[in-house]
Amino acid sequence: MVPNGWTLTSLGKLCDINPKKIKKPENGKVSFIAMNQLSEEGQLISHLPREYEEVSKGFTSFKDGDVLVAKITPCFENGKGALVHGLTNGVGFGSTEFHVLRAKENTSPEFIYYLTRTKELRVRGENNMQGSAGHRRVTSDYFNAYKVLTPPLPEQRKIAKILSIWDKAISTTERLIDNSKKQKKALMQQLLTGKKRLLDDSGKPFEGEWEEKRLSDLGNISSGGTPSTTKPEYWDGDINWVTPTDITKQDSIYIESTARLVSMDGIKNSSAKLLPKGTLLVCTRATIGEMAIASHEMSTNQGFKNIVPNENTNIEFVYYLLNFYKHKLISKASGSTFLELSKSAFEGLHFHIPKFQEQQKISAVLLNADQEIELLEQQLADLKQEKKALMQQLLTGKRRVKLDDKEVA
Repeated sequence: MVPNGWTLTSLGKLCDINPKKIKKPENGKVSFIAMNQLSEEGQLISHLPREYEEVSKGFTSFKDGDVLVAKITPCFENGKGALVHGLTNGVGFGSTEFHVLRAKENTSPEFIYYLTRTKELRVRGENNMQGSAGHRRVTSDYFNAYKVLTPPLPEQRKIAKILSIWDKAISTTERLIDNSKKQKKALMQQLLTGKKRLLDDSGKPFEGEWEEKRLSDLGNISSGGTPSTTKPEYWDGDINWVTPTDITKQDSIYIESTARLVSMDGIKNSSAKLLPKGTLLVCTRATIGEMAIASHEMSTNQGFKNIVPNENTNIEFVYYLLNFYKHKLISKASGSTFLELSKSAFEGLHFHIPKFQEQQKISAVLLNADQEIELLEQQLADLKQEKKALMQQLLTGKRRVKLDDKEVA
């Protein structure tokens, strides 16, 4: 059903698809944009000034206000594209793997841009790609024929304006996350090397030299194991069994769940061990240095070395310490098929370690930094989801915008 005042038309009637080459500007300077300069959130990361004669042959041309859309998979599927502004002399050239969409009269370029960001356009485009495997492309014919619901120009502009506000909020949150991660990295550099000392409970800076210790001095270290897969009774129990994939899939410092479960019989009849809550699970095979802390009793496969801390060790501190010195773990690994860090090599790694109370203070600061990043990342996920839902409503006319007199005029 077509909303009142809207029309159903093809994208090709709203914009020119891959229009003719741009004329040479007076001073010959133009912008050049490669595929990797377009983010998957539809942002133009940067563009480089080039001489017109260098790029005018064999490259796609565009100008300020044009919409670029990747035509190749997986760039098209991942949303590579942008509404370009700020080009040198308003002129740009770039990869021939872009489609260029130029809005016609009475069509908002911003509205066209948001139409190209819709899931429906991309899913249908994926299904209509042409070419051999690995070289499939969305053709200009697809864009020309693609049917869209289109409101009058003032409503197009208002819809685009609303969605751009959401985009700005998303970009702001992304910058906050990036800055927070940089600040955390700087904190780790200062705190985990002792260059910056925190205050103790009495309000005085910690003092004294850090003691050099081996990892084996920090607690009991054990490897994991895999129960026999020919014994059904060893599997689908109530004990989480951690593999490196479980670790690499998650973002949190603590691991709550796993893809597979084992039974107590499986633990007892294999080299796997039941590890207590608070054990640091460190991948030492293939994905060396990935790690997480067990949030409850768990077991791991043989791709891990697991640290059960002693009374003088704060396990969160060790987590951050080993993350900071991950390169040290990798440097001690060996193997021809895949790298592996042996138990003896792992236990023998040595670091400068502060007293327990200072460990606690350092880990508390870094945990707080992680929590702030996690909060921002959740806010970002919520913003993206809300924008996605809003796009679906606004671009189909299911939700109408209000225009004031100035906008109508």
